Amino acid sequence: MDGLLLDVTHPDSLQKWLLVCAGGLTIFYAVWRPMRRKKDPLKKPPTMSLAGQREVERQLTELIVELEKMARQMTAQMDTRAAKLEMLIEEADVRLAALKAAGASGVVTRPAEPVKEISEAHDSRYDSIYDLAAQGQSARQIAQQLNRPYGEIELILALHGQNRPATRLLAS
Repeated sequence: MDGLLLDVTHPDSLQKWLLVCAGGLTIFYAVWRPMRRKKDPLKKPPTMSLAGQREVERQLTELIVELEKMARQMTAQMDTRAAKLEMLIEEADVRLAALKAAGASGVVTRPAEPVKEISEAHDSRYDSIYDLAAQGQSARQIAQQLNRPYGEIELILALHGQNRPATRLLAS
């Protein structure tokens, strides 16, 4: 190897070309390697204009508002259904107590703890809801038509439907 280095001081034409090619490859590699690295996409400036960014922000805000509205509607529906379930459980407990009392005595009597007194008084605040329901419209259609929450309409109709049979039951 020492002889090769000493011999380079007076290179012949082939050695000169090999040295030039090696130098050229070294320069090419030194320039090409940094360009080959993956560039960070966050380092370059955003390509979207300010107006475009504001449009995206506005759309996201609208989406959040819609999601919040949907969450409120779902919560109202869940509350309505929970109230219905509680009322049905109460009614079932009262009927079960009446059946137990009837089975023990052999005579059908009124339960010891009657359900809350249901009056025959008509609530005029809900006349439009009752009229639309009598026309065969669904609770969702009524809610859209009157601009009221669906859960509220559903609850009003459910209570209205339960009041009538219960009043007849209490009256007899």
